Amino acid sequence: MISVIQRVSNASVTVNDRKIGAIGTGILALVAVEQEDTEKQADRLLERIVNYRIFPDEQGRMNLSLRAINGGLLIVPQFTLAADTNSGNRPSFTRSAPPEKGRKLFGYLQTATDTIHPGTQYGEFGADMQVALINSGPVTFTLRVSAS
Repeated sequence: MISVIQRVSNASVTVNDRKIGAIGTGILALVAVEQEDTEKQADRLLERIVNYRIFPDEQGRMNLSLRAINGGLLIVPQFTLAADTNSGNRPSFTRSAPPEKGRKLFGYLQTATDTIHPGTQYGEFGADMQVALINSGPVTFTLRVSAS
């Protein structure tokens, strides 16, 4: 699985002119499921997202995690993150999981997240979404958990 996480002051996701998720200070995580991914990768990615130390401590150093600050979490499915962009001028999605598998694993990720980080907000799998955010820093990281 692959995720781009952004430290945000606030973020929201809208579908059909209806805001379906919004957070204040926290992490916006764009998440893609790749073909070989399993629940094991989803669990590991979630662990990394909530424990990744990207928030400033008293000295201004990135030493605090989302859990430590009890911040908001907005997870948005984004299959395009798994695109192969190594050649040509058009992305290939051969590494992306098929929609059925992606939907199932994203659903699993939602259930797991609700257990360890209640109040998490979500985008809608397969929907045309508008994502708004204020990136704090800016701070952005790519996290990848590979099948092993």
